[in-house]
Amino acid sequence: MSDSYRALRLWAEKEPHCELVQVSVEELSPGDVVIAPEFSAINYKDAMAATGTAPILRVPTLIGGIDAAGIVVSSENEKFVTGQPVLVTGCGLSEVRDGGFAERLRVPGDSLIDIPSPFTTRSAGILGTAGLTAMLAIERLQENHVMPGAGPVLVTGASGGVGSLAVLLLSRLGYSTIAMTGKPEAHDALRTLGASEIREPFDLSGNPDGLAKAEVAGAIDNLGGNALPLLVRMTQPWGSVVSIGRATGNEFRGSVIPFIIRGVSILGVTSANCPMERRHRAWNQLFEILQPEDLEPLVEDTIDLEDLPGRFPLYIEGRARGRTLVRLNPT
Repeated sequence: MSDSYRALRLWAEKEPHCELVQVSVEELSPGDVVIAPEFSAINYKDAMAATGTAPILRVPTLIGGIDAAGIVVSSENEKFVTGQPVLVTGCGLSEVRDGGFAERLRVPGDSLIDIPSPFTTRSAGILGTAGLTAMLAIERLQENHVMPGAGPVLVTGASGGVGSLAVLLLSRLGYSTIAMTGKPEAHDALRTLGASEIREPFDLSGNPDGLAKAEVAGAIDNLGGNALPLLVRMTQPWGSVVSIGRATGNEFRGSVIPFIIRGVSILGVTSANCPMERRHRAWNQLFEILQPEDLEPLVEDTIDLEDLPGRFPLYIEGRARGRTLVRLNPT
């Protein structure tokens, strides 16, 4: 009889919901490497998938969790051996294949990233999808010539997982950073991460047309909706805004004036289906810029698998901050 393991299964049809279940490795999505995840983390996308707020699942049911960091327990892939610490983010997890909110995960080896010393599965779990997304956003800014010294970079939703990691990374890279958050209790933490200035959120009822005072060289936007065109209005000539989230909405309504008068660019980032070459480059950057101890202040809480359903509403309601780690196979 096959061993069974705990997992958080999501259902997308009729009334979307999630439930703790038992599964065997043989029931999991196919792959040539089996991992014992030790840590995952809650992302906004996980909360949308589990609550049915957005159609994340493309199949009727699967195990949730868009990332995981753990130990290889068996491998048919010559690149990975038993006992090796690895991580995986995106690559179809919790969309078309079983994800990381489970005590076992089976994936194609080509989707895995090796975790180098001194990083551990815990520190890799803190980074997860949020760290990769933040690093990709900064790379997009740099590719479009928004470098330290060009002017401040504004980060919206700065108290969230992606936002706080973006503030930390920008600071380490020498940028002047404006952290925008509606959570006063997060101000001290953001200053510790390296924020040069903290601002209250936009009045999103404002007019997104035309131009505003050119205050920032670039921005990383977690909000979407009316915040994105407002950011574009206040960006300096030849600056760039990276769109990575949709916390306040999907629609984009703005003016062409910032594009044709100031040469401002809007750049997109998707970490879920990021090409592997670019993915490896971003992870190498993360491991080079940061140290494991840099990441612990980002951890708001560490919870167990059975605690997950009660936490998802906090993300949908915008009440979560920092990183919530999910402990899967404690060692």
